[in-house]
Amino acid sequence: MAGIDRKTFLKELALLAGTSLLAETAFAFEPAKAAVKLGFVTYLWGKDWDLPTLIRNCADTRILGVELRVEHAHNVMPELNAAQRRDVKKRFADSPVQLVGLGTNQQFDYVDQAQLKASIERAKAFIRLSADVGGTGVKVKPNALHKEVPVEKTITQIGESLNELARYGADLGQQIRLEVHGEETQELPITKQIMDVASHPNATICWNCNPQDLNGKGFESNFNLVKDRFGATCHVRELDRTDYPYEALLTNLVKMNYNGWVLLECHTNPPDKVKSMNEQRAVFDRMIAKA
Repeated sequence: MAGIDRKTFLKELALLAGTSLLAETAFAFEPAKAAVKLGFVTYLWGKDWDLPTLIRNCADTRILGVELRVEHAHNVMPELNAAQRRDVKKRFADSPVQLVGLGTNQQFDYVDQAQLKASIERAKAFIRLSADVGGTGVKVKPNALHKEVPVEKTITQIGESLNELARYGADLGQQIRLEVHGEETQELPITKQIMDVASHPNATICWNCNPQDLNGKGFESNFNLVKDRFGATCHVRELDRTDYPYEALLTNLVKMNYNGWVLLECHTNPPDKVKSMNEQRAVFDRMIAKA
């Protein structure tokens, strides 16, 4: 306490105690906030934006996480050199927007084993890229069943491919996210069978809000079938559409204490996409408040 007299010390101590009491009181009466966050997939709305434009638009609309769809105008691809990778990482680090990961088209259902091997190796290149640019994971696809191959064989092949990538990604801090995708592989019972093979804890699924989610016993049953394998990402379309139970989805995510990203993968083509992003932000906030 050198340089502080007793009167000043006691005054500051009282102020500190009062501040602490106010903080504790505010905390006690503040309602619990959902951990689920709203992010963005550059599938259609962001496909033509370079990286500075993309980051600015996300920041301006308070959509603070992004999955970069590869092969789009932002050009975050394995061909980037070390300096370019550092630049991508710095752009995100200097902004409020988090790079959630990379959305690839790598798939593991190929009948041709050379194609399968090539796809696995390309996926590993994206995993290394995501690690270098500050992402947290890589999205991949199943992506089909083939009439000339027994279903069980294809399911096993996809699952074992995911295990290989999950082990590889774990060493680099990168989660592997299997998008629920493909004409037959997007059926949730098939996804469940794939994930039963892909038992590595770093192999996860990315829920994708497909019409097939309502098949069989319905949404709740299909959701519960795989919810314990959710990764850090969940894709949604426009949240104010009425052809999918988005309120039920968000309610279930809140109930399970999901702390990942709900990523807007919108399929329309509005003339003012930033305005539409703002509108979706408002819809999300209302739904989360209700959930």
